[in-house]
Amino acid sequence: MSAPSVRLADARDAEAVAGLLVAFRDHLGADWPSDNAFLAGVERLMDDRETDFLLGFLDPDGPPVGIVQLRHRYGVWRAGGDCLVEDVFVTAEARGSGLGRTLVEAAMQRARERGARRMELDVNERNEAALALYGSFGFSATDNPYGARDLYLRVHLDAGPDA
Repeated sequence: MSAPSVRLADARDAEAVAGLLVAFRDHLGADWPSDNAFLAGVERLMDDRETDFLLGFLDPDGPPVGIVQLRHRYGVWRAGGDCLVEDVFVTAEARGSGLGRTLVEAAMQRARERGARRMELDVNERNEAALALYGSFGFSATDNPYGARDLYLRVHLDAGPDA
């Protein structure tokens, strides 16, 4: 087996990207958005210059078995680019191969190439493997000058009053 590798996805990869995001959805135990909605969303984002998808491979001649989605924006507090790591997923058969680490390394390199001064992500606090991986790269909830943890908060605006 060769070393894990990563490459930037392009429009020809839309179905592979959507397929990996659907696999991530399924891994999380969700059944929505639909497969078609994922493909339409990926096709839309492929045209957005502020979005990158990186595909990970264990076999250079095989299908991709990992993905990371990056969203770029300008941040006034850093006077430069911000990069949000929106999704990182490695298929079950590829876990433990080092591909997750390779994907994060490639994501950080891509963010630097695009002028990012900061990367952010959210992760479930029960996902110990992901916390350890991200921590090994310096991601922290406490790396700030204020002495308390940074929390990533969200509200689902499309949720009904009973959600």
